[in-house]
Amino acid sequence: MISFLLRLFLACTLAAVTSSGVVAAVPSHVTASLVAADTSIEPGRPVLVALRLVHDATWHTYWKNPGTGLPTTITWHLPPGWTAGEIQWPAPQLLYDSRKNIVGHGFEGEVFLPVTLTPPTDLALAPEVTITAAADWLMCQDLCIPGKADLALTLPVAREVPKADSVWSAKIHRTLENLPRPDPAWTVTAAREGKAIRLRVTPARSTEVPAQEPHFFSEDGLIPFDAPQSVVADGKGGFVFTLPVSPDVPTGVSQLKGVVASEAGWWAGGRQPALRVDAQISAVSFAATAPAATATSLVTTLFLAVAGGLILNLMPCVFPVLGIKILGFVNQAGHQRRKVVAHGLTFTLGVLVSFWSLAGVLAILRAGGDQLGWGFQLQSPVFVYGLALLMLVFALNMSGVFEFGLRATAVGGELQSRDGYAGSFFTGILATVVATPCSAPFLAPALGAALAVSTVESFTIFTAIGLGLSMPYLLLSIFPAAVKMLPRPGAWMETFKQFMAFPLYATTAFLMWVLAAQTSEEGFRGALFSLVLVAMAVWSYGRWTAPGASPGRVRLGVGALVFLGTVGIWSGWPRGISTAADAAARGEIVWEPWSPESVARYRAEGRSIYVDFTARWCATCQTNKKLVFASQEVKEFLARERVVTLRGDWTNKNPQITAELAAYQRSAVPFNVIWLPGRASPAILPELLTPGIVLEAFQQNVQSPAHGTGN
Repeated sequence: MISFLLRLFLACTLAAVTSSGVVAAVPSHVTASLVAADTSIEPGRPVLVALRLVHDATWHTYWKNPGTGLPTTITWHLPPGWTAGEIQWPAPQLLYDSRKNIVGHGFEGEVFLPVTLTPPTDLALAPEVTITAAADWLMCQDLCIPGKADLALTLPVAREVPKADSVWSAKIHRTLENLPRPDPAWTVTAAREGKAIRLRVTPARSTEVPAQEPHFFSEDGLIPFDAPQSVVADGKGGFVFTLPVSPDVPTGVSQLKGVVASEAGWWAGGRQPALRVDAQISAVSFAATAPAATATSLVTTLFLAVAGGLILNLMPCVFPVLGIKILGFVNQAGHQRRKVVAHGLTFTLGVLVSFWSLAGVLAILRAGGDQLGWGFQLQSPVFVYGLALLMLVFALNMSGVFEFGLRATAVGGELQSRDGYAGSFFTGILATVVATPCSAPFLAPALGAALAVSTVESFTIFTAIGLGLSMPYLLLSIFPAAVKMLPRPGAWMETFKQFMAFPLYATTAFLMWVLAAQTSEEGFRGALFSLVLVAMAVWSYGRWTAPGASPGRVRLGVGALVFLGTVGIWSGWPRGISTAADAAARGEIVWEPWSPESVARYRAEGRSIYVDFTARWCATCQTNKKLVFASQEVKEFLARERVVTLRGDWTNKNPQITAELAAYQRSAVPFNVIWLPGRASPAILPELLTPGIVLEAFQQNVQSPAHGTGN
């Protein structure tokens, strides 16, 4: 980076000297020209032209996201009525200096940058039309030099369909054919995983993909240009990338944009050298599997599904009636072995029908949406928050804070007493319903996998869960004497139930971690405290509605449940994701990270600047945010006056912020200052803020003669 900055400084110096006239010419290692795909212009018909750059050996220019350099630009000077499109960028390559350090993304050799120009439909017939443009680029080897050329292209005007240029048409169209684009034969998905993003590129069908590893080029700097990328073949002709995320990128970024390029191409024969990536970043990741891991993974998932279904039978809401139901089968069948087995099979069918119904609902939802699944739902902050609340409530139930599900068990006792196979069938359905509030550590990954695989595999996994749940009933119907071998219900079951609550607490913690990346800092804080209120709501319900409680205590418990639960959910309900674009669209304040350089840059632009030095552990800071930055009047003023808002987060040690505070004889936060155009020093605000204090500070500046035009 230091070497590049030195090169860039020298380049800018050369440019400045050149513009001042001290130097008559700067050596150019790139030859530029304007070329067209056709030999003439037809009125109203788009004209395909290209900026052709020919680089000297070992020299290069840069792509639209250059990494460290500057992208090539074209400024068009067109006749009246003409319009110009954007540069259609070919796939870049990694650029290196002489020490083999990566210095950016760009081009070497001969490259064409196509642009579509559109003449007016009423273009007058004339012998010819001249198109002019100014091209600017940065050419680098170990030294960087700005390049510039004023270019012109003259073409005749005719009413006939233009003919292809014998020299340039094939080269320009070859560039167009090789432009990065989405390919329906390839599926591109992305998922956030801590400080990295997993990018999966999978073919829709078997294809001949070269073994050469591809490379991902970030379009917006989300992925650092020089960061190492891990690429693993997935065994299906595709790849899984592990891409480190730039530390300067906000946590709320939800889209991965860029190009996945391979010199050997994505199809045999070098065709399709680059795929366009514009993928929604899911909050749930996927594993980079080895080629042999796919089949093994399904077998493991099925094992977990069966184990999860089996463990559901140990839940207190299911286990006590296990032996009773088997004895019911025996009594209904009159101790005839064949009929007992038939009742067991009918019960199993009831369980399986229940799980097949769930799988069918999932298949219908998938048919109505694009790649609908568990990961898709977890992209919704509302869904994540609701699921976290549900897991917390289930965990508190299993910890003994309150009880529910007993009535359903009682209904099951009545239902199983019915005569005939219908009773056994519906008892199997009810067993699934009664087991729903319970959970098991093996069941969650199996369900998650069922929501992420194909429909056939999903039905297979749901079938495995159902077989696991019904297996004890089926085995005991075949061997009814084994009922005597079952452990008797006792205190051990309550201990087991409470122990099984901890996986649910862990799931709640994981979901809240996911939510942290989907909502604002204030929204996440509200969600955390809402969990406390919901926990208090169910505790109140359990405390005052215990068996034997008076009607008045029960009403108090239910009232506390409704009131505290409503307040908790309302205070923590996600209001939206936290990307800068979404926040701006909602009229929220968009904060940029504070740095001395950003302050200097915006002051040079004549902008008003509001700086908030804060920390998460500072209670006064959080109060100021709630009172001031949530004020509609303040938000409208900052937006109307185009005030730059910078935030210095001192939650963790930051020597720069510490030094800045010390410069004002401060050693604590909150500390808020306002930089105003034309002022040499900032206005310092008090620790405790109100909307009136902030607005008055700006208003005094407006009335001051020292106030410049600024914005």
